Amino acid sequence: MDLPSLRRETRYGMPAADQIMFNRHYVLGYSYYFRQAKWALEIIDPDNPGLNRIDNFRSDYRVPEIFRTDLVDYKGSGYDCGHLVASANQRETELQNSETFLLSNASPQKDQFNRNIWLKLETEVRNLDANPKIFETYVICGPIFYFDRRVESIGTNDTNKVSIPVPHAFFKTILTENNRGTLHMWSFILPNENSKLPLEKFQVPTTLVEKLAGIKLWERLVGKKIDNEKSKIRKMW
Repeated sequence: MDLPSLRRETRYGMPAADQIMFNRHYVLGYSYYFRQAKWALEIIDPDNPGLNRIDNFRSDYRVPEIFRTDLVDYKGSGYDCGHLVASANQRETELQNSETFLLSNASPQKDQFNRNIWLKLETEVRNLDANPKIFETYVICGPIFYFDRRVESIGTNDTNKVSIPVPHAFFKTILTENNRGTLHMWSFILPNENSKLPLEKFQVPTTLVEKLAGIKLWERLVGKKIDNEKSKIRKMW
């Protein structure tokens, strides 16, 4: 039996990773090499807008110590613990929201990126999900590294650990299923820096995300229609 298929989030596929982490409300693929998630997969579920943000960042002790990220790694680095699965996407219960603050769900993000254009994209995805014709909204996101560029890093001086590389950019791919069973797809690649450009400027074909992030997306979806959907840039909602 394909056990991951029992999770709603993985209905349309789940990329490979060094360690797959099945949380209560999202699934995450962790990279030992990068000491952060390679991807995080969720179904948007912001059912309780009145719930306060828990804000309890903490280490994820399921990750082996030599590959684990800790709060001390971010201290004084000048980088935010940037959520992959957004806190505001998972707030039906306090436990659900708290789970998003595991550091396995964080990547080093420049503060003006995390608090501006990345936040704007997260908000726009929730607006999309609020459309009554949308039954489910699947989101996968993660870091992108350009190996022909200098890679900055943060971390401690602990000789038992390596530093944490700072991503050059982040991707987010959204897959919706509407009330007619039709699937629509949007993908974005945003540089890890402040920007005042409209989100449409960062739209890319999903096939480009696959190439740059080194993962296969929605691999359980096959056929010409899906191939076309992956290769096109669909107008924003």
